[in-house]
Amino acid sequence: MFCNRVKQTRTSPISEKSGMPMDQIIIHVDMDAFFASVEMRDNPSLRGKPLIIGSLPGERGVVATCSYEARKYGVYSSMNIKEAYRLCPHGIYMHPDIEKYKTVSAQLHEIWNTYCTAAETIALDEAYLDVTEKARDPEGARRIAHLIKQRTRDEVGLTCSVGVAYSKTAAKTASEEKKPDGYFEILTPQDFVNLIIDRDVRVLYTVGEKTAQKLYAAGIRTVRDLRNNNETSVRLLGKQGRWLAMLADGIDNRKVTPFRPEDVKSISREVTFQEDVSDFELLKDVMILLAIGVERRAKRHGLRGNGVTLKVTYSDMRGITRSHMAPGCDSAAAIYRESVRLLDKVEKRPVRLIGVGIYHFSDQSDTQLTLENLFSRDETEPDGELLHLLSSLQNHYHLDFAGHLDQIFQMNLLHKTVEYMRKHF
Repeated sequence: MFCNRVKQTRTSPISEKSGMPMDQIIIHVDMDAFFASVEMRDNPSLRGKPLIIGSLPGERGVVATCSYEARKYGVYSSMNIKEAYRLCPHGIYMHPDIEKYKTVSAQLHEIWNTYCTAAETIALDEAYLDVTEKARDPEGARRIAHLIKQRTRDEVGLTCSVGVAYSKTAAKTASEEKKPDGYFEILTPQDFVNLIIDRDVRVLYTVGEKTAQKLYAAGIRTVRDLRNNNETSVRLLGKQGRWLAMLADGIDNRKVTPFRPEDVKSISREVTFQEDVSDFELLKDVMILLAIGVERRAKRHGLRGNGVTLKVTYSDMRGITRSHMAPGCDSAAAIYRESVRLLDKVEKRPVRLIGVGIYHFSDQSDTQLTLENLFSRDETEPDGELLHLLSSLQNHYHLDFAGHLDQIFQMNLLHKTVEYMRKHF
């Protein structure tokens, strides 16, 4: 279960290096090549080999993650799978087993959350932990960090990298500093500045490829350049530019914030076809399954959408997003109905990717989100309208959803089902 913040009077811990009080001590934990490491743990014959988890060669898709052996060939997460195969044709390619990774993730977060008063889960394999109260000082934080590493290895059979720092940005930077199986600490803003000052601006939180290109064009390539050109950064990027100027000075006062369902901005599901789809009736059939996936995730979060979105990527990679308000979209049938209305209005030409989502949420209940229900399956029975839609799919494609609907929403099976539908349309 997620840790809840504990409020109590305390004295700020002291940084050994500066002698100044530390307002908070944050640990960032990041698993090492998580998906690949789980597969190597479960199949030791994969160890030491270039393992690439994601799409298979010949399929459309990207690398989800890869072993460190594969990274030596230039393969990295989010790389197009065709480029990964060009760089590493002798690699071992596997589809991800998301359900297995979720189970392992729940074990990890249960261990990590033992040591914090607040946990902010970033992904299945990553979290910020506020250990200010439990650690009390940097030495206490070190003990906690090494306990986390030891228990993760002993109880789950995996390695993680851990950073201890005075801020979230510094903690994440620290955890990345000595990967894999690393430990690093950054106890003061000056330590942070000294470490990154001559590194590329992309080391700073929120600087992605597009932002970096804007800064490069203005002659700002390193953190030092940014510190010397704050006004230029603000002129180019506005509020983000001011934020980056603060980060370049080591200032980040963000707190570790446990996830709340009401903070979710949107929920969506999407699939990429292995061959472009020109028949929009097939797209509508696929959207039935996507709508069910969206409904189930929303119900786990206790949320009801009041707006529906449609995402389409055409064969030439041009993408469009359409949306409209649709109050009370809390059923798959309603999500499907409204998303089809959007689809009927878009340009009719070959489609590579289709996605359905909801947004503008209101609460369905006061359900508290925990790791248990975050990763659990929803057993809600389909309503009458949805049963009719599923019946039409079963009859047309000779599918059998009885007792198997939950399994279909595992990533691999969803894509396999969609591909089966495409081939048998």
